[in-house]
Amino acid sequence: MNDQRKVKRPPSLLERAADMFGLDPAANAPTIDVSSLPPEAPKRAKKVKAEPVAEVLPPESAHPVAEAAPTIETVPTPKSSPRKEIAKAAPAIVPARQGTIDRERLAARGMIVPGTPVTGISEEYRIVKRELIRNFGGVGNRPILPRGHRVLIASANPGEGKTFSAVNLALSLAVEADHDVLLIDADIAKPSVLEALGLEDGPGLMDALADAHLPLGDCLIQTDIPGLKVMPAGAGHMHDTELLASARTDALLAQLEQGVPGRILIIDSPPVLAASPAPVLAGHVGQTIKVVRGDETLEYP
Repeated sequence: MNDQRKVKRPPSLLERAADMFGLDPAANAPTIDVSSLPPEAPKRAKKVKAEPVAEVLPPESAHPVAEAAPTIETVPTPKSSPRKEIAKAAPAIVPARQGTIDRERLAARGMIVPGTPVTGISEEYRIVKRELIRNFGGVGNRPILPRGHRVLIASANPGEGKTFSAVNLALSLAVEADHDVLLIDADIAKPSVLEALGLEDGPGLMDALADAHLPLGDCLIQTDIPGLKVMPAGAGHMHDTELLASARTDALLAQLEQGVPGRILIIDSPPVLAASPAPVLAGHVGQTIKVVRGDETLEYP
């Protein structure tokens, strides 16, 4: 029967030398008493700074896609005149006087007669007024003309037809649906607008300029044509040019426009070569029509 006990192998030459000369480090290592060591201080947990986590895009998108901003539909602002916005903020001045236009007098002078069929003279002033309206109304690509609703009718000399043209133009504009006309007689030395229309005289432009306390309504006449009002020249004044050149004139014209966004001022001017107020009045308007008498040339010695 075989002996299954483990047979101890004799030590090798190196092992015997190690035992003899103390070459085994494990056998000669110093023994440390662990109980004599101070207790180890507890370690503080190290703070870990959180790093931003990159958003993981879906596999079908290799690049970030910006979110589309909401679309805001804009409505174009219609072209409008700043004068109309100002005019709406204040009440209109109501004329204190009433007057009926003498249509027979107009017909006798070959002028436009309201309420009658279209004639050659009325068609001619239709052409003129359309150009004026396009200028101050900003029609099409035209810019809005500053003070374009104020129109000065002038001539170089007396007797060339400026009052004739001012009255006819005012009568033609008065039938416009979107406009109201105020005809102002500014020929202080020789006023003739009231005489042409057959209206009675009374306080007017110069009275309003000279007396700031005079109600403007007292200086206006409402005619029997709904869209036409008239302002007489008023009493003459020795400083008429100075009054017309003052800031008071521009303020007065602005008052006459208030409350009526579509109002047009037609101003009958003194002759340019005969009176000094004409150039002064030109500084208060946006358009000027110069009337020249046809078929006649004056010769001065």
